[in-house]
Parts: sequence; structure tokens; C-alpha cells
Amino acid sequence: MKTTSQKNTQGLLADTALTIETAAADAEYRRVMAAAAAPRKDTRLPIDSEARKTNRTLPTNKVLELLQQHAPAAFDLAEVVGKWVWVTFRETPAAELRQQLSQLGFHWNRDRQSWQHPCGAFSLRGSGDPHDKYPSYYPTDHRTA
Repeated sequence: MKTTSQKNTQGLLADTALTIETAAADAEYRRVMAAAAAPRKDTRLPIDSEARKTNRTLPTNKVLELLQQHAPAAFDLAEVVGKWVWVTFRETPAAELRQQLSQLGFHWNRDRQSWQHPCGAFSLRGSGDPHDKYPSYYPTDHRTA
């Protein structure tokens, strides 16, 4: 038969173990939260925002010229939809190429999974696929050798 002092000792040991586990979990929680709250280093390449703003107003033919000159790999994938230029990659392009596209005035469209350039024809999102409303073509199909 256990005495009262034995019961208290066992209860105290159990409480101590629980307190140690709680303290360890609390410390781990604080470590994880501190790591999440720590500012992350910005690894994006620099972009000249004024030049980008100007590039977004360029006409389609000028955008295609710049794309062919500065990002030939992207030019080979470019599609003109209405007045806009879209570039769709099968895999995520290198950071340098994404930076070049952004500098040229392209933006990422998450819904269409494509880099798009408005070519000065800014508009609000419409309903449906723009391919149904506007003519489209690939500039590489119209290149002269």
C-alpha cells in the first residue's frame, strides 16, 4: 500500500516531466516562430522601375524587337494575342531571364501561367479566353530568314 508521501512524490515527478516537455515544446515553438518572423534576404535581381514603366507602353513590334535582342530564348516562345505579347515556358525560367522579362515590362499572370506584356493596351481582366476574341500568332512563324 502506498503512503501519502509516496503518492505526492510520484505525482510531483509526473508534473515535473510534464513541465519539462511543455518547456521544450514551448522553446521549439518560439524558435520556429522567430525563424518565420526573421526578415528574408531579397534574392531578386535589381530592376530599373522607371525603364520598366516606360517599356510597358511600347508597341507590340518594339516589344518583339527588344525581346529578340535581349531574350532570344523567350522570343522563340512568344505569342502575340491581340496587341499583347505572351511568353509561356514549360519549366520555370532562370532568375536572370525572369529579371530580363520584368525589366522589359512583362508581368507574371498566375491564372494563365504566362509572362504577359500589355504593349500599351492596358485593360481590365475580361471574361473568357482572349484567344477567342483576338487574333493570335507566333512571331517566329513570320520571321524571314
